[in-house]
Amino acid sequence: MSNSLAIAAVTATLRNLLDSRINASPAVDPSSDPALAGTEVTARPPDEAANQNFARQVNLFLYQVSPNAAWRNQDMPRQIRPGETGQPPLPLTLHYLLTAYVRDNEEDAAFIGHRLLGRAMSILHDHPLLGQTEIENALVGNDLHNQVERVRLTLQPFSLEEMSKMWTAFQTQYRLSAAYEASVVLIESNRPARTPLPVLRRGEEDRGVTSQPDLVPPYPTLTAVTLPDKQPAARLTEMLTLTGHHLDGTGVTVLFRHPLLDDPIAVPPTSSTATEIQVTIPNQPDDFPAGIYTVAVQLIRPDETFSRISNELPFALSPQMTLATAVRNGDTITLTVTTIPTIRRQQRAALLLGPHEIPAQPHPTATDTLTFLAVDDPPGKFSTGAEFFMRLRVDGVDSLLIDYLAQPPQFDENQKVTLP
Repeated sequence: MSNSLAIAAVTATLRNLLDSRINASPAVDPSSDPALAGTEVTARPPDEAANQNFARQVNLFLYQVSPNAAWRNQDMPRQIRPGETGQPPLPLTLHYLLTAYVRDNEEDAAFIGHRLLGRAMSILHDHPLLGQTEIENALVGNDLHNQVERVRLTLQPFSLEEMSKMWTAFQTQYRLSAAYEASVVLIESNRPARTPLPVLRRGEEDRGVTSQPDLVPPYPTLTAVTLPDKQPAARLTEMLTLTGHHLDGTGVTVLFRHPLLDDPIAVPPTSSTATEIQVTIPNQPDDFPAGIYTVAVQLIRPDETFSRISNELPFALSPQMTLATAVRNGDTITLTVTTIPTIRRQQRAALLLGPHEIPAQPHPTATDTLTFLAVDDPPGKFSTGAEFFMRLRVDGVDSLLIDYLAQPPQFDENQKVTLP
């Protein structure tokens, strides 16, 4: 594993490698080119490198750092044991641009530049893996040489179009270059790992794993929520029927959760068996806001001393409305509606008159009375004597307008209004 100096360590190692090999004497390296002696190796942005007054120069520019997909979610070997939760390292692939520069007034500048680029590429080709000693000596304080994965250099075959786009982004004159990839660099996370204690027993009295001859899990599980009278939503004081399996035990409680409730509301069931629980929604309009709920069962299974909670299933709690007043003033009709349960300030409410949706007037506090302004625009939309069926919509849940027990289903005539 390596620290945050790893990126700089790779750059420094490559720069030292190129500098020592390009400027090596033939006595030390027979493959060296005497004509390239005195070459400066830099690691500057291309626009700055082009302005350096060096006779011969090789510039190594780190132009991109990208994540390494192979190591992105891997724990480090030898650091995390089975059963522990570690923090994956930051795995990086470094992208470099290798460019040769020669002074324009030097004789055969382009030819020398080609020789210089070829020499640099030959060195990197013969040195595909960075050595541990090279990395350690390149930058004080880095520990990249200790990581489990070696840093490998790979030549990247860029097309002319890709290279042109890159140099356009650099906003400097194009120079013949080669692109390389250095991978992988693993930077250690400073977040601590989770190391739970070993398991001493496999279960109560060390009985080991419990098996059964079927695929039904031996835990409290809900499979369906049945609403009363074939309704799409329930109302306060109505009964829900929860079906499932392994619902028998002691301390059976039904938990109601809603996004606006900080904690679930626990309600004792009306009746309870191993496969079915019936529960009545309490008549508590201030505690049960309309909207989408999830319901779960909490109980203590036979032969156990701790509580289990089943999975959660959703259902809708419908608002109920009564039209209090409807007053016309010119082309505006003010409708006042009383509601059950209480509408909280965070909830969005609207009155549906037939196909028309009318948003409620602002209600900065919880209230059981809402006001709606129906504007007769265009004229005739809400004319005097017009009849509409009404629905109250709160957070996407409508009040119940249809009697589903009737054959065929019928609208509730009590929810019809005649406009003044």
